[in-house]
Amino acid sequence: MDKSTGLQFDVYDAYRTHITEHFEMNREGALKMKELLEHSPLVWNGSLDKTLQIPKVFDSETISDFRRITDITYKIFGKVVDEYRRNAGYRALFPFSKELEELILLPRQYEGFLPIARFDLFYNEKTGEFYFCEINTDGTAAMLRDLELGKALICNPAHQEVIRKFKLRQFELFDSFIREFMKLYNTYPKKKNHPNIAIVDFLDNATLRDFEEFARRFQKAGYNCEISDIRSLRFQDGVLYSETGNRIDAVYRRAVTADVMERIGEVTPLLDAIRSDSVFMAGAFETQILHTKWLFHVLHREETKAILTEEENSFVEMHIPRTNLLVESKVNLDEIRNNKDDYIIKPMDAYASKGIYVAGKECTENEWNVLVAKLEGKGYICQQYCPQYETDNIDFAWGDGKWHPYINMPGLYVYNGVFSGVLMRTCIGGEIIVAHENERTLPVFEVLGK
Repeated sequence: MDKSTGLQFDVYDAYRTHITEHFEMNREGALKMKELLEHSPLVWNGSLDKTLQIPKVFDSETISDFRRITDITYKIFGKVVDEYRRNAGYRALFPFSKELEELILLPRQYEGFLPIARFDLFYNEKTGEFYFCEINTDGTAAMLRDLELGKALICNPAHQEVIRKFKLRQFELFDSFIREFMKLYNTYPKKKNHPNIAIVDFLDNATLRDFEEFARRFQKAGYNCEISDIRSLRFQDGVLYSETGNRIDAVYRRAVTADVMERIGEVTPLLDAIRSDSVFMAGAFETQILHTKWLFHVLHREETKAILTEEENSFVEMHIPRTNLLVESKVNLDEIRNNKDDYIIKPMDAYASKGIYVAGKECTENEWNVLVAKLEGKGYICQQYCPQYETDNIDFAWGDGKWHPYINMPGLYVYNGVFSGVLMRTCIGGEIIVAHENERTLPVFEVLGK
């Protein structure tokens, strides 16, 4: 499928032409944008989310494709979650502890199984070919990044010229989630008319500015909402309380399951409230089935093929990279050593680029062999390396002010099964995107016409 003549490419060409013809003007605009961002909510713990001069624009054809990808993926995931709940043999395919399995199998409180997610893709905009990179669930973040970077384009001369020629629309990522959250809450048998809502996480490890914007939006929609450290909650007489003493009726869990399990002794009040069905929580711990990187391995198993349709199995075969434990009994280590450019090594369960993510393409043969020997049997996975799609862009504010190819990784925000927007992360071609290091985030727009 050739999509290279789509409207989004006309928009890109318009940005590039303006930058080329008005180079100094755009450089000065980028420095003004940098100064604006340095005084924005995107500054957190001494770091700042960085961007490039050309934002990401998709046309209606690509957005329709994203919706199609979301719909079929969501159906597949629903079948996987249901099979995990129903079938003890299927559960055994996942590397979860008995303690975590007990939490996953707690009764679901709402009519749905995935309140929030981001499906990160390697997507070729010209052909429509794509591969999944990973699935993020409860800790899905960076909505504020897209919002604030979009605002900062007021300083970008090329963008101001483009919006005089094309009609662009930015995705709304906060109110849309609150609507879906409340849809889920309203299916809860013990729902209250005016629930008190708490956004909970380990706040020393949280994207707090996102939380603050979500809290403002909940309040604007007419709901009491506060941000609470998950360790500070108190459960007494069948009621969960925040550290300020307020009753909590509904929880928006941002704490990722790996962190909960690592500090499980510190979150007993919340777990007791969930076990006794004394509070609503989105999302339930079953979301870990989809968050774990081991999911990609299970999707290719015969046990999963048996519960999927022919179309769904074909989708998995084409778009889910082959994945296995980096253990001699599971993979052919000689094959991996001798074909380094075909593989990437990742931690089994990590997020925000934590741990060691290394593609064979980045290593010499000796470096790769040493790494494989070092990580074999240490809880890492070895995954099929997926081709990258690159677009030229330019970084006046933090880079060298020259054109470079950047790899593109669109993350599809999915709220209760509904495609809701895109997070676009990039880095200079040939590298792996590492959060808050080489990463550049682009605000995302849909072009509606001229």
